[in-house]
Amino acid sequence: MTRQLKQKALAALVTAALFCAPVFAAAPMVKTAAPGYFSMMLGDFEITAINDGTVDLPVDKLLQGEKPAAISAALAKSFLKAPLETSVNTFLINTGSKLILVDAGAAGLFGPTLGKFVANLKAAGYQPEQIDEIYITHMHSDHVGGLAANGQRAFPNATVRAQKQEADFWLSQANMDKNPKMADSFKGAMASLNPYVTAGKFAAFEGNVELVPGISSLSGKGHTPGHATYLVESKGQKLVLIGDLIHVAAVQFDRPQVTITFDSDQKTAAAERRQAFDAAARGGYLVGGSHLQFPGIGHIVKESKGYDFIPVNYTQMR
Repeated sequence: MTRQLKQKALAALVTAALFCAPVFAAAPMVKTAAPGYFSMMLGDFEITAINDGTVDLPVDKLLQGEKPAAISAALAKSFLKAPLETSVNTFLINTGSKLILVDAGAAGLFGPTLGKFVANLKAAGYQPEQIDEIYITHMHSDHVGGLAANGQRAFPNATVRAQKQEADFWLSQANMDKNPKMADSFKGAMASLNPYVTAGKFAAFEGNVELVPGISSLSGKGHTPGHATYLVESKGQKLVLIGDLIHVAAVQFDRPQVTITFDSDQKTAAAERRQAFDAAARGGYLVGGSHLQFPGIGHIVKESKGYDFIPVNYTQMR
C-alpha cells in the first residue's frame, strides 16, 4: 500500500471513530450560587457579610421625590431595571472575645426568596448558638424576622439590643392599634422580639453609646422612629453599618434627596442619609449597607451633587 493510500485509510478510520463515539447528554444546569458570605479583616476584628437572600422590589413605585422615568433611566445606566433584585445583608463581627451580629434577616416574614441567613452563617463557619449579642438597626421584618423560629429564640445564647425609641414604637399594642395599615409590620416585630423580651434577653439602649469595646451605636429616627447605625472600630480602621439609610444604590447615591415609602419621616431620612454620606466621604472609612448589592461593603466618595460607591476590593483571608 502506498504512503498516500495509508494516509487516506488512517483518516477514514479516525473519521469513523469520531462518528461512532458515544454522544453524552448535555450537562444539566446547576442553578445554585456559592454560599452568601464574605469575610474580611478590620484591624483585629473579623467582619463577615452574610446574605439572607434577595427580594424583587418595585423601586420605580417605592422611591419618592423623583419621577418614575428618571428612576428607570438611573437604573438603566447601571444595567438594572424594576422590579430590582435587592440584597438583604447582615453583618457578623468577631471581636476575638465576642461574636456580634447586626440584624438577622427576614426568615419567612418577607417572602420565599429570603431566609437563607442560617445556611450562609453555617457555611461561613459559625453556628447560631455561638452568637453572643445581636444589634438591630430597626424592626422592619427583613431585619428581625430571623430572630425567631416557631416562636422560639433562633439564637438561644444571644442578647438582642436595639434603640429604645424603636422598641417603644414597634413592641406597643397601642401603637399597632393606631396604625392598622402597618399591623403586619408590628406583628412581625412582636413575634420576632417577644421571645427575647420574655426570656430577659432583650436590652434597649438610648443615644450614641459604646455597646462593647470597639462597637458603638449612632442614633437616628428618619427611616423608623429609632433607626440605629453602628460604628465598628479596630486599630484605627472604621466601618459604619448604615442599615436602611439607602435602598437603591443606582439612584440614591446620585440623588440622596430621593426617599422611599418605607421611610417614616421622609425629610429626616434624606437629611440623615446625606449626613452619613458626607461623614463617610470625608473620613474615608468603610460603610456596610443592608440593601447594597452583596456583600454591601465599600467606600463613599463625593461626586458633584451626589456621591459614588466604591465596593471593597476582594481579598482572601490569611
